[in-house]
Amino acid sequence: MELVAVGANRCWFKSGDPAFKAYSLAPELTSFSGRPRILIVRKGSSDIRPLLVVQAEGKPARLDAFGPMMGEALAPRIRADVVRWAKGSKDC
Repeated sequence: MELVAVGANRCWFKSGDPAFKAYSLAPELTSFSGRPRILIVRKGSSDIRPLLVVQAEGKPARLDAFGPMMGEALAPRIRADVVRWAKGSKDC
């Protein structure tokens, strides 16, 4: 999950990607539930419900991405990016 969080931060947020301009990243990599995750939330909103959750579970880890953003046009890109970063790629 750390690779995914670093990739998301670098490629979606720090790069200034317009598709993610309205959102911010909230990583929760230390999890007592055994499900480390990253959350995408609306930037500057008091509504803290995540629009995207990417979490890992099990050994070997299985990744899952869900939330309202996975029902939008951005879903195939999110899915491809997460899989690529989980495999160790640093490409955006």
